[in-house]
Amino acid sequence: MIRSWGSASSTPGYAHSIRLDGDIILGGLFPVHSRGDRGTPCGELKKEKGIHRLEAMMFAIDLINKDPELLPNITLGARILDTCSRDTYALEQSLTFVQALIERDGSDVRCANGDPPIFTKPDKIVGVIGAAASSVSIMVANILRLFKIPQISYASTAPELSDNTRYDFFSRVVPPDSYQAQAMMDIVTAMEWNYVSTLASEGNYGESGVEAFIQISRETGGVCIAQSLKIPREPRPGEFDKIIRRLLETSNARAVIMFANEDDIRRVLDAAKRNNQTGHFLWVGSDSWGSKISPVVGQERVAEGAITILPKRASVDAFDRYFRSRSLSNNRRNVWFAEFWEENFNCKLGMHGKRPGSLKKCTGLEKVGRDSSYEQEGKVQFVMDAVYAMAHALHRMHRELCYGYPGLCPRMANIDGKELLSHIRAVNFNGSASTPVVFNENGDAPGRYDIFQYQNTNRSTAEYRVIGSWTNKLHLRVEAMRWKSGDPSLPPSVCSIPCRTGERKKVVKGVPCCWHCERCEGYHYQVQIQFTCELCPYEMRPDTNRTGCVPIPIIKLEWHSPWAVVPVFISMLGIIATSFVIVTFVRYNDTPIVRASGREMSYVLLTGIFLCYAITFLMIATPDVGVCSFRRIFLGLGMCFSYAALLTKTNRIHRIFEQGKKSVTAPRFISPASQLVITFSLISVQLLGVFVWFAVDPPHTVVDYGEQRTQDPLAARGVLKCDISDLSLICSLGYSILLMVTCTVYAIKTRGVPETFNEAKPIGFTMYTTCIIWLAFIPIFFGTSQSAERMYIQTTTLTISLSLSASVSLGMLYMPKVYIILFHPEQNVPKRKRSFKAIVTAATMSGKLSQKGGDRPNGEVKTELCESMETNKIKTEYY
Repeated sequence: MIRSWGSASSTPGYAHSIRLDGDIILGGLFPVHSRGDRGTPCGELKKEKGIHRLEAMMFAIDLINKDPELLPNITLGARILDTCSRDTYALEQSLTFVQALIERDGSDVRCANGDPPIFTKPDKIVGVIGAAASSVSIMVANILRLFKIPQISYASTAPELSDNTRYDFFSRVVPPDSYQAQAMMDIVTAMEWNYVSTLASEGNYGESGVEAFIQISRETGGVCIAQSLKIPREPRPGEFDKIIRRLLETSNARAVIMFANEDDIRRVLDAAKRNNQTGHFLWVGSDSWGSKISPVVGQERVAEGAITILPKRASVDAFDRYFRSRSLSNNRRNVWFAEFWEENFNCKLGMHGKRPGSLKKCTGLEKVGRDSSYEQEGKVQFVMDAVYAMAHALHRMHRELCYGYPGLCPRMANIDGKELLSHIRAVNFNGSASTPVVFNENGDAPGRYDIFQYQNTNRSTAEYRVIGSWTNKLHLRVEAMRWKSGDPSLPPSVCSIPCRTGERKKVVKGVPCCWHCERCEGYHYQVQIQFTCELCPYEMRPDTNRTGCVPIPIIKLEWHSPWAVVPVFISMLGIIATSFVIVTFVRYNDTPIVRASGREMSYVLLTGIFLCYAITFLMIATPDVGVCSFRRIFLGLGMCFSYAALLTKTNRIHRIFEQGKKSVTAPRFISPASQLVITFSLISVQLLGVFVWFAVDPPHTVVDYGEQRTQDPLAARGVLKCDISDLSLICSLGYSILLMVTCTVYAIKTRGVPETFNEAKPIGFTMYTTCIIWLAFIPIFFGTSQSAERMYIQTTTLTISLSLSASVSLGMLYMPKVYIILFHPEQNVPKRKRSFKAIVTAATMSGKLSQKGGDRPNGEVKTELCESMETNKIKTEYY
């Protein structure tokens, strides 16, 4: 079992392997050497990944063989091979493990003396510990599963190996990269990064790790992949500079997720340094980076701030003591230890030394950790856990098949790999780091990771510091993180900066993490999801930040508004003037001019004029049910009173003089009482229409949000108004306008009557002027229906039009009479009386009447006529 240093080369069968005798032999696959250059399978020795790990396996076997409780009376042996970090080479080497299961046919082979050949019986391997690289494990697993040999890896993390249908005999004591990818995704999310690039070494480990990360990003959303680059197995010169330039094409994606081997990591960092990108990239490294020093040696500044992940582990103190005690004399079982010795102490071992260029000769008295630096390799714990998992499975199997039997019983002479696999999947024990070692149905270990960051310390040196952990959930101490800039805030790695409040994200097609910010316009506001702008309810508008909606302010026509002050002023003057005329007429009620004006009809007309002025106050008052009811009643009533009275008057004059042309008999219904009946009959039609309106559509208030719904929501207002539509308004005023038009027609018909005989011409002028006012009102009122100032313009126009109509009637019909009554009382006296026949005859002789009219005071003949009708006598008096 123990051989000299030269035996490795003198015995070709074991030149690249270690063999330890035992009752049960376990296989071991370790990357003792790196990948060789073209044409050479193996390169330089790997001190930590190779020697430390294989020594960990042998140390674990030693401990198990000494443990009386675990596999008592059974000795474990080993056959350890070098994979040289190359999958194809490892496949060739692993054929050694299945030789015992392959029957050799020697029937056609004979020795020189004619005897049949004698074959050396190879060791039967019941299980394999390894390999390290996922690509190697995948290659080997395909062979081992054919021969039902269980395999437990201590470092292979490719998610592909979780496929229990293809790699059913594969298990591992390290979590798969799918967990690692999830942990890295959680780190990216915690850092508030949503735009990252990925970089993978070509091969199963790198490509499957990145694929798992990308798959998780698609499933969870929120993180976009800017670029996904791959490092070739055999990179050409300038390849890494090209990779850095490619990464800079998406400069906003500062975070780079790396699933690469340590050689590629070192060369990527060196390329970033050459391209003056120190501090630009935010590296997130997988467990292949972990807390290793070799990738960052000489690249400390460009690697500063890198976040790395490593399966949670602990240093095994017993192994440290074991390895520090190894020497050339007590470790001859390790055929590569001499090469390690030369490499570790930078010396040469005689003529068989592997370092011909070294001048210093090894003394053999050197001591690991004293004459050289030493730090336990990170996977030592997992190598030991893998060996112990195999031992516990064999122990369970022995207890089941050989209960009470010391040593191996016949039933375990040929161990069934499938049965052993079932025991491996069922193990549950505390490993070398006092952490549970268990396997799920796919043979994967649970995910437990430490999160590191490469930081500069106060001593201007860099080191890895633990900043968190991941065990199905991320626990990250953000406050413990340090960045090159010295800024405690998290560095960004986003495609687009967050939109400001009130702006929505317009996502770039195919890249959900990149967007353009567009402000929510009009009456839209930004909703919580930020990708859409929703329209506020009709009665609301967006707030100043456009993050919600607020009620639109409600307004009405205020008394202090210029739009109200002018109509109110005109109305007050009109009410004062109308009241003055009424008081004057009452005071001089029995005088000839008042009597000649038709006292009853004058009071009706003056009442209508007063109502036309008074409606202004109702139109400006704050709308409520009461105000709206009075508006409906009085809006057309004042005009109806006025024009019903004027129509009755003009119709009376017309009938009198038309009748006078035919006979001297007075026409019917010209008495004051008849005139009042006719007038109030006309007014009752207006009131009947209003009452029908009340029944069909009861009055109520409404807030019109459309009237002042401006393009700028801040200027929008809701208008409190009575629910009176433009059509309803026209219908309400339409009857009065009809009376006005009819009255105007009669005024035109009586225009031929001499002006000294009647009021036809003043009434005519009144009606002509009123028609002009209302013809001007219509385009102003309806032409401003789309204006933001509609309420003000229409209310002011309507009230002023009503006041002007009343003012025209008051001024043309009553002010001359008041003037005579007050300033020329000598003309307000009775005169001689004439017969009705004489009056009518005079009225039909317009030429003569014109001459006589010039010699008489104004209104003389009309006065005679009015008084005659009043007393029902066919007589009248002169002034």
